[in-house]
Amino acid sequence: MALRPIRLFGDPVLRTKAELVTTFDKELRVLVKDLTETMQEAPGAGLAAPQIGVSLRVFTYDVDDVVGHLINPVLHFDSDEEQDGEEGCLSIPGLAWECRRKMHVVAHGQNEYGDPITIEGSELLARCIQHETDHLDGVLFVDRLDAETKRLAFEEIRDADWQHPPVIKASPHPLFGQAL
Repeated sequence: MALRPIRLFGDPVLRTKAELVTTFDKELRVLVKDLTETMQEAPGAGLAAPQIGVSLRVFTYDVDDVVGHLINPVLHFDSDEEQDGEEGCLSIPGLAWECRRKMHVVAHGQNEYGDPITIEGSELLARCIQHETDHLDGVLFVDRLDAETKRLAFEEIRDADWQHPPVIKASPHPLFGQAL
């Protein structure tokens, strides 16, 4: 399996609705393993396929020592109870803001073999499932912030070091008498 580069805020794939998974094959299982390893190495609580440039409805999670994945998720909310809490994103590294989410979620979908599964979660797991499913719909958590927090978030994102990588220019002069 392989670690994959995580796409950062501004990459168009993060704003594109992902396609339904219709083929449950070895390639999909490799994708799930790559997502899991990349998420854990980052480290993060969840990672959606679009965050590694794959526009499929797949995400992985690692919350409270429970590691799993969900394919083609459909969310249901059994109550209107909400939670406020700090939320971050591997595609917006090093930054986090208070974000309101539902407290409980029931997510129906499939595993990597196409078998139907249901995940029920509260608090952090519910937050993670909602966050990752948003990624599959081309929605970033900053879209869910209140107006003032969103304004501040976009200012911080604009000023983030990862938004302004250093420019390295190659010299036009030969190196030790050899042209590059």
